Amino acid sequence: MQGLHRSLLLLALTSLVQSGHGSRIIDGEVVPENSMLYMVSVQNKQGHVCGGFLVSEGFVVTAAHCDRAEPTHVVLGSHDLKDKEKVTYRHIEERFKPKMYVNVIGGDDIMILKLSKKADTNNRVETIPLPASEMNLPVNQQCVVAGWGKTYTHGSTVHKLRMVDVSVLSLPVCKQSWPKLPDKVICAGGYGTTKGFCQGDSGGPLVCNGIAVGVVSFNRDMICNYPDAPNVYTNISKHLSWINSIIEP
Repeated sequence: MQGLHRSLLLLALTSLVQSGHGSRIIDGEVVPENSMLYMVSVQNKQGHVCGGFLVSEGFVVTAAHCDRAEPTHVVLGSHDLKDKEKVTYRHIEERFKPKMYVNVIGGDDIMILKLSKKADTNNRVETIPLPASEMNLPVNQQCVVAGWGKTYTHGSTVHKLRMVDVSVLSLPVCKQSWPKLPDKVICAGGYGTTKGFCQGDSGGPLVCNGIAVGVVSFNRDMICNYPDAPNVYTNISKHLSWINSIIEP
């Protein structure tokens, strides 16, 4: 009976944390052109499915749950997804997920995409650094999250990259909404504010002081601009050994 109770609780939690394929930026603004050049559109044959970010010339980081969409390629150097000129396309040669990954609640919602050919860094494409070691962000630190898509719950998608500033929350506060969360996550935005992400662009980075510290993972199912539950990111610094084993063989 106790096991049944745990199973039902997990099912209930899972139903609340639908991340959809990524986040749409809520209460944000259009990113100036020629900035955030590390941002990547992860796509399948139907088009954009997730965000991502270039961490070296040959590898992109995104969210593990984006694998459900079976992405086939990435688009680099894009500010406006309608503009097909001056962008770089790369096929995805291989996808890597942590062995521990089961679902978004476990804190291992991160995936590395190996590109078929290294990207050329230039005035439209850049890499973004990762943490050098494990780190704990101070509460209320201001960071930024970016993505393509809806600007409010049930809104229309957008084609220009948008960004918004979000404040880091403490894990105890976050666990009031998500009791089963491990310590391998970061919470920022979405609680006590309408600023944050929504369905449509999971896999994008949480950037603090110019460093990609988190990967957009999940929020409250289909509710993006109501301040009732924190937005949750995979903590990159908790996965550095695994990341480096792939991108630095």
